[in-house]
Amino acid sequence: MRHTEFWDRLDHVLGRAYSRSWAELTVVRDLDGLTTQEALDAGVPPKQVWAAVRRQLELPESER
Repeated sequence: MRHTEFWDRLDHVLGRAYSRSWAELTVVRDLDGLTTQEALDAGVPPKQVWAAVRRQLELPESER
């Protein structure tokens, strides 16, 4: 998964205006206390970040 696909998915789920704020402010349990943006900036693969976000938001399997 590329970064652009990650952001497209997050925009789809949360809405473009809110997704960026959510990514900067919300700590994701499965990312060792990092926010989504911090994890991506630290080099965590977008696919791994998306999986953590999907679990955090309790999205259905169809959002894989």
